[in-house]
Amino acid sequence: AGLNIAVTRPRGQAAQLVQDIERLGGRCIQFPLLEITPLADGQALRALLARLNEFHLAIFISPNAVRYGMEAISSAGGLPENLQIAAIGSSSAQALLDCGATKVIAPQQQFDSESLLELPELQDVSNKRVVIFRGDSGRELLGDTLALRGAHVEYATCYHRNNPQYNVSALLDAKPDALIISSSEALGNLWKMLDAPNREQLTAMPLFVSHSRIAVAASELGWRTIITAAAGDKGVLSELLTWADLRKSKPWQPVEPGS
Repeated sequence: AGLNIAVTRPRGQAAQLVQDIERLGGRCIQFPLLEITPLADGQALRALLARLNEFHLAIFISPNAVRYGMEAISSAGGLPENLQIAAIGSSSAQALLDCGATKVIAPQQQFDSESLLELPELQDVSNKRVVIFRGDSGRELLGDTLALRGAHVEYATCYHRNNPQYNVSALLDAKPDALIISSSEALGNLWKMLDAPNREQLTAMPLFVSHSRIAVAASELGWRTIITAAAGDKGVLSELLTWADLRKSKPWQPVEPGS
């Protein structure tokens, strides 16, 4: 209660987390570091979907991939009956089930490309055709690894990922007590916005991240207090509550630039 929490998710994905934090008495500062927008030209996606029945496996890398990908698939006639469906995370898997998928291959604990690649269903993919639904950028590990295992991989770009540019003073003027970042791309975009004094100020602030990969990147940038939460809103909220309780007995004080 009474703490200022900066939420940097895209606006369309932040609503539930903002609502939960405010329900617990916190004040949210929305500072989205990524923008998700529909394709300006969907011709290439429509052409790929016209031959979707040629593929053996479709992988959706995020809830946004499910949202925009399934909208396009629905318009093109729906999912082929024999197409296997996979997702990296539990939120994406549930969204696919909500869209009518009957079975979704997905990791049960760690939600990332590495964990999906460890599943038995993705080991023997020689000569299988795989389509990966994603934005217009992202990690290549999943596709590259499946290709090394003998799969024929194509990407279905179904939305744009943009890095908005803000005056970071708007964030600092709101005096956040903690910062939540849910992707390495968002962290990198924030870092580019900062000058040296601002970097000093923000790296002294507790940072909540959703994956160890983001934690490593933040540590390399000089962040001093990094809390890695379990995936999803529940994981972030649990760590926020634990940190807030500890803070009562040992209040965090911001570091002034240059000190």
